[in-house]
Parts: sequence; C-alpha cells; structure tokens
Amino acid sequence: MTISIGTPALLFPAISLLLLAYTNRFLGLSALIRSLYAEHQRTSSPTVHEQIIRLKKRVHLIKNMQAAGVLSILFCTIAMVGLFFQSPVVGAFFFGISLFLLIWSLLLSFYEIHISVNALNLLLEDMSEEKGK
Repeated sequence: MTISIGTPALLFPAISLLLLAYTNRFLGLSALIRSLYAEHQRTSSPTVHEQIIRLKKRVHLIKNMQAAGVLSILFCTIAMVGLFFQSPVVGAFFFGISLFLLIWSLLLSFYEIHISVNALNLLLEDMSEEKGK
C-alpha cells in the first residue's frame, strides 16, 4: 500500500472540526458545573450528588478525547513529514497511529455521550417523581 502526502492531509479538517466540537462540549460542561456548584451550596440532594459523580467522569473523558485528538493530528503531521522526505514506511506507520488515536477519541466521545444521557435521564426521573407527589 502506498499513500501520498495528501492522504494524511485529508484528516486535518475532520480532526480540527472534532476538536472544535470537543471544546464546545467542554465549555458547556464547565458552565453546567458552575451552576451545579451554586445549587450544591444551597441544597445537597442525592440527585445533585449523582450529577457530580457523572460530571467528574465526563470531564476526565473530555480531557482524554481532546488529548487523543491532538495526538492524532500531531501524528498525522509527522506522517506527512515522513512522506515528504520520501519515507513511506515512516509515513504509513505514523498515519496508522493517527487513525488509531482518532478512533480512540471517537470511542471516548461515544462513552461520554452515554454518560451524559444517563445523567439527563436521572434528572427526568427526579422530576417525574416530584410531579407524582
């Protein structure tokens, strides 16, 4: 298999948009944590405690998603450098690592969304119980 210098370059826009989406998720999460902190200061309900546990996991996952995305674009760049200097083995090796890191980042993103949905369902259940009383 031979790849040209343009092949790794195709990932740049995708990875850049992915990192932008991760940053937006992080900003939304940080705003949520700040508002939840204010609520936690007023009242300490079990629902708030469960939210805090999930938020800690999500912050950790987003950090790892961003790290994998940044490393993916870094290894993609190294692959392009290898191909530029006529070293297809080096280029293919680092391009493969870049793809693996991109896949890892996407899998972490999927898991983070799963945790987020579970946290929202927890709030919906809490609201349903309050309405039923």
